[in-house]
Amino acid sequence: MAYHSFLVEPISCHAWNKDRTQIAICPNNHEVHVYEKSGAKWTKVHELKEHNGQVTGIDWAPESNRIVTCGTDRNAYVWTLKGRTWKPTLVILRINRAARCVRWAPNENKFAVGSGSRVISICYFEQENDWWVCKHIKKPIRSTVLSLDWHPNNVLLAAGSCDFKCRIFSAYIKEVEERPAPTPWGSKMPFGELMFESSSSCGWVHGVCFSASGSRAAWVSHDSTVCLADADKKMAVATLASETLPLLALTFITENSLVAASLESALKDLKIK
Repeated sequence: MAYHSFLVEPISCHAWNKDRTQIAICPNNHEVHVYEKSGAKWTKVHELKEHNGQVTGIDWAPESNRIVTCGTDRNAYVWTLKGRTWKPTLVILRINRAARCVRWAPNENKFAVGSGSRVISICYFEQENDWWVCKHIKKPIRSTVLSLDWHPNNVLLAAGSCDFKCRIFSAYIKEVEERPAPTPWGSKMPFGELMFESSSSCGWVHGVCFSASGSRAAWVSHDSTVCLADADKKMAVATLASETLPLLALTFITENSLVAASLESALKDLKIK
């Protein structure tokens, strides 16, 4: 492990490229800076300047090498590297509040944006018109969407929001993908279908994630609890409360273990029994 200080300003969001040789960071403003590792040093090689509001989310597609960003200007941009220049393409999200988070789908043919408009924008490229369009998942979201994660099947989408709930929706887009196979979360998956909802936590849901198999989903909330739903056990939800500052993010290490990060600058290793 190595330590490197990029900026004096706080880093509000970041994303790595596929081989971890480059990192895109937002220095808490409307810009995105791309750094490349050169020996033991990190050198700034690009500045992405298109947003006119603070950038709130970045994701870097590993296979297509495209970057997607979203911000408080209520827009998203898809950045494509042409030669040595990143070219932006505007994606109109049709929202009236700030975008908060963005995630590429596993197949990289669409991405999801959570926002303060109480909707999730599912964006995909329309070949006929040569532009990005979006569809909205609205009900029953009642507050800002803070976190997103895609199921390995490229269709189901987990979302955590400020109404203390974790939900799993179908984000099936017939224009860009084949009809999905049944999953433990359900078999009928029209666009926007609510597949699962839980209010086991009592705080804003800061982070959500699926396991590698997709049969388990976990989330962390502002009340310092970790919740886990198992679709193979009739959607049973287990909750673990901790006496720490709020947990902000988590990820599955294996099918039976998780790592969660908190405001205490610490990582917590969690085992599923």
